[in-house]
Amino acid sequence: MLETLDLSRKLGQQEYETQLKRRQIQLRELGWQTYLKKRPVVVVFEGWDAAGKGGAIKRLTERIDPRGYAVFPISAPQGEDKTKHYLYRFWRRLPERGQIGIFDRSWYGRVLVERVEGFATEAEWKRAYREINSFERQICDYGGILLKYWIQISREEQLRRFEERKETGYKAWKLTDEDWRNRDKWPQYEEAVDEMLLKTSTRTAPWTLIEGNDKNYARVKVLNQAVDVLSKALDHKPADPLDGNRHKK
Repeated sequence: MLETLDLSRKLGQQEYETQLKRRQIQLRELGWQTYLKKRPVVVVFEGWDAAGKGGAIKRLTERIDPRGYAVFPISAPQGEDKTKHYLYRFWRRLPERGQIGIFDRSWYGRVLVERVEGFATEAEWKRAYREINSFERQICDYGGILLKYWIQISREEQLRRFEERKETGYKAWKLTDEDWRNRDKWPQYEEAVDEMLLKTSTRTAPWTLIEGNDKNYARVKVLNQAVDVLSKALDHKPADPLDGNRHKK
């Protein structure tokens, strides 16, 4: 599935700024509708290290009422989370009705990093596909709106971003030894990602694949898709701030 993506897609700076503002204003309106209609929204971001998940989340939430969402950066389980079923820590972080919960990495760690690094047995990660599909179906059956993004970048672009982080003081903290180790296992991770996308992109919870080599293009595609899905799920078409006739009757 990853091979079908055209990573050369780009968006010019002026068009990016125009579309970014447009979609952010619409998302602010849809965030309010989420609260009014009491629908829980779950947004999942997955992707390669340095793919741009954090930047996409920042643009997604920039104009939404901060009281209406929470972002959960997910790393290795700690404390009580480590002693329970791997889905436990996600169940307890699911948003209440009218709220938006955003996961920077998620339960898919079971079939990605835990699979590749050997933290889960083969039986455990193979079983996880059914568990995850059931978990997501329960979210949707409850009335939840689920959005899932995989941000894809090339191996060459990842190396360029790693080197940039290493040379930029305020970004250096993002780069760890683990990032370099994961990069060495690119083929294994790529195989795991392909299988994950194939087995967990369902009718109720499909994946949206984002071409991420150009950050402008990736961020706008995320916002475009979010506006489209939320508009349909909430049965509300937000006003278009670029429509010059919107105030004319």
